[in-house]
Amino acid sequence: MLGIDVVTRRLYEAPPDGFVAARAAAIEDARKAGDRDAAKRLAALKKPTVAAWVVNLVALRRPELIEELVQLATALRAAQRELRGDELRELSTQRRKFVSSLVDAARRLAVEESGAGAAKLPLGDVEATFTAALADPEIAGQVRSGRLIRAVSYAGFGEVPRPRLRLVTDADADADVGPEPEPSAETAAPEPSQPRQTARERAAEERRRREKDLRRRELERDLNTARADERRADGRLEKAEEAEREAGHLVEDLDAELAELERRRTEAVADVARRKLARRTAERDAAAARRRVGDVQAALDELEPP
Repeated sequence: MLGIDVVTRRLYEAPPDGFVAARAAAIEDARKAGDRDAAKRLAALKKPTVAAWVVNLVALRRPELIEELVQLATALRAAQRELRGDELRELSTQRRKFVSSLVDAARRLAVEESGAGAAKLPLGDVEATFTAALADPEIAGQVRSGRLIRAVSYAGFGEVPRPRLRLVTDADADADVGPEPEPSAETAAPEPSQPRQTARERAAEERRRREKDLRRRELERDLNTARADERRADGRLEKAEEAEREAGHLVEDLDAELAELERRRTEAVADVARRKLARRTAERDAAAARRRVGDVQAALDELEPP
């Protein structure tokens, strides 16, 4: 049997329409070889979507492109954290060109591997996945593994500085703004027909903007928390599925053992029947022999003189 890593690579390289049958055959080979651990690990592998398979092809066949993606992602995050505007704009342009080249490479590999036309490939999902990998190191790691099972997307890009905010009250706003200055004669003349925004109105507008920003930050934190909860839930689900598979394999093993015991029992019952028949035959032979002995002894007694 081939090594587990080689088998896994072949499963994720091949078009996904044959994944389930190929996985089942690999599991059967592992069981025949007595490698239950390999069979269990193979059973845990999940079928990829078409988009994930296309991304996996790039990771497995052109790993140097994925390494370049990781390097570009690192440079983008560094430029954004340090707010280097010119460099960030240049890297963003490079990012768009690089993602396009990745999608083109993925398209060519998928067409060569499956023979399907490019029009049938979900290249939009493929592009979204590569873009997400540039923004999120965790997604980049999944892409690099070559075992992605579904396409991913990313709502934002890069890391955004998070300023410290506090809720501003009316009193704070009035104190910050101060008394409204009197208009000069030069500025008063052109403004009689245009209502001027008061300091309180400006403060209220600023307060609403800050509250909106604060609410956005809170929702972003909630979203990050929800995503973390989702990842943990997915982890628990995977463990539960693995435990279920292990229990199923145990039942299969016990069923096989029971079948073997039933076969041996049937053979033992047949052997008992044969031995019983042999015993009865021996009993008949012994009885016949005893009768023969009696007959011979009687004949001898008749030959003796009185």
